[in-house]
Amino acid sequence: MDYIKSIRNVGIVANIDAGKTTTTEHILYKSGKIKKLGNVDDGTAKTDYLAVERERGISVVAAATSFNWKNCTINLIDTPGHIDFASEVERSLRILDGAILIISAPDGVTPHTNVLFDALQKMKIPTLIFVNKMDMLNFPVEYVVESIRENLTDKIIQIQKPIFENYEFKWAENILRNDVSDDLIDVLSKYDDELLQKYLNNEKIGMEYIDGRLIKLVENSLMYPILFGSAQKDIGIKELMDAIVKYLPSPKGDISKPLSGVIFKVQRDKAMGKLSYVRIYDGQIRIRDLVHNFSKDKDEKVTQIRKINASSYSDIDILKAGDIAAVCGLDGHIGDILGTPSSVPPEHHIANSLLAVKIKPKNDDDYYKLVEALQILDEEDPLLNFRWIKELKELQINIMGTIQVEVIRRMIQERFSINVEFDKPGVIYKETPSKRGYGFVSYTMPKPCWAVVKLLIEPSERGSGLSVKSIVSADKILPRYQNDILRTLPEALQQGLYGWEVTDLKVTLVDGEDHVMHTHPQDFVVATPMAIMDGLFNTGVKLLEPILYFKITVPEEYAGKVINDLTQMRGVFDKTTIVKKNAIIEGEVPLSTSMDYPINLSIATKGHSQMITRFIRYDTCPDGFIAKRERIGVNPLDRAKYILSIRGAI
Repeated sequence: MDYIKSIRNVGIVANIDAGKTTTTEHILYKSGKIKKLGNVDDGTAKTDYLAVERERGISVVAAATSFNWKNCTINLIDTPGHIDFASEVERSLRILDGAILIISAPDGVTPHTNVLFDALQKMKIPTLIFVNKMDMLNFPVEYVVESIRENLTDKIIQIQKPIFENYEFKWAENILRNDVSDDLIDVLSKYDDELLQKYLNNEKIGMEYIDGRLIKLVENSLMYPILFGSAQKDIGIKELMDAIVKYLPSPKGDISKPLSGVIFKVQRDKAMGKLSYVRIYDGQIRIRDLVHNFSKDKDEKVTQIRKINASSYSDIDILKAGDIAAVCGLDGHIGDILGTPSSVPPEHHIANSLLAVKIKPKNDDDYYKLVEALQILDEEDPLLNFRWIKELKELQINIMGTIQVEVIRRMIQERFSINVEFDKPGVIYKETPSKRGYGFVSYTMPKPCWAVVKLLIEPSERGSGLSVKSIVSADKILPRYQNDILRTLPEALQQGLYGWEVTDLKVTLVDGEDHVMHTHPQDFVVATPMAIMDGLFNTGVKLLEPILYFKITVPEEYAGKVINDLTQMRGVFDKTTIVKKNAIIEGEVPLSTSMDYPINLSIATKGHSQMITRFIRYDTCPDGFIAKRERIGVNPLDRAKYILSIRGAI
């Protein structure tokens, strides 16, 4: 399995404008992958291959490429930095074995950097921290390191020292020398019992041993090395590439085991049709193989396998454990598991679509063409959650921010030749049960059918989502029918009493009945939405709204006005500090009341303000507040009409 030891699956993540794409560009150039350096501002960067990316100078999709360095094949994922495209980052994190977290030296740790690092920690992805734009630093580098220590983690180790000449950043010097210092041992031994014991026993500790222990600590996400550089000036890039090979681990996997992989990205190609980006954990895939989609429970034939390098590709015959490639012939969706789920890591969510927006074609003749386009985009980004309310000819998508609206507008025009317009975005609310209660349905008429379901619905703690279970014996409801009920519940809860997703609840199947003669395979699938809606009607629901963390920086003289504004918006304050005649105000505020505030604040302060926000949770709306969403399909509470619609009678 030597080939797997020579692979690195690495992602570059960072806040917007930290220099991810520029760093990627210089890595590809230094490795010999590209012959000429591109530029983000000029729209010539290799991994910004969409027209909208070149025009705006930002990454909006994760771009996969690969290069060779020191006898290693490195699959590199350059992810978007803007929070509006965090869904692309979320899907990429799942398939990584290592990461480079880039921090802009002058900007330091931002709220979005915190979100990214929190995900890397929770998923235990070994990470290098690359402090970029050192040529723009106008204060001591110790402040940057201390910011990382205070805001991200104290499990950091500086393996380089930035060198300045006449206040100009020149290079980063390796400080892990042959002479092992007590300070170095002190830093590492906090997280390495073996090293500590060796030190306490006065055993000789050499640099080779220290290197091995540090590599182990990084692999186990117990230590995060810090490197310094300036991608724009090509300083520190080679050292970063060396660190990828040295510190970030190769994949774990076994080609001899049954296939285990996941689709993490879907893309449409004009010539090849649907491309499914696949990470293989165990086993292998060959051209013309019949691959089992575990999530869809169906087999599909592989017609082609491609190694993708941003906008170009090369064909290969086999995709082995540990590697990444695009596979043709699969009709799966993002998140679908191929083969067995045994080796696929769980998902970790950092992206939250908090706004919904209506979209329509400027030319009515393009309506059905737009429907098809949105179905394709929804397949490529499931968080768009495309909703088609056919009765009203209404099209809706979920978004994370206003920048995403402009990007989607441009993509639809570029890819599908449709000009569209959007309504003003609205907040996405959620519902949760007000109290404990039961839902019941006896679906035995009109025959032939027989499905009796009784559900216990209980509120659960905020942020817990949905949990389902059954305590019914197989004598009452056969296991396959119980599975139908539990499988249908999440879909049935996508629309509650007010049309919003229902969350933070426990649903237990407590009683029911099938019939040996009259029960048909889909009866419990039909009955479950009626039972759950009956239960929600009995429990009542409360609306939940998204709450944001905010950090506002304004000239000191505006602090009073800002605090008064935020109070009117139901804001809650955490702390206010004064730094160099600027007030820094932090706290929490509902999205619904603060959506337009960054623009209004900028106007009020003549551009001398900054408002940074990030989603933190959903919380209960004020008493008496009601917001309804148009329902798709017939409400199961209207039993007769619902059954007729399910049976295709209306």
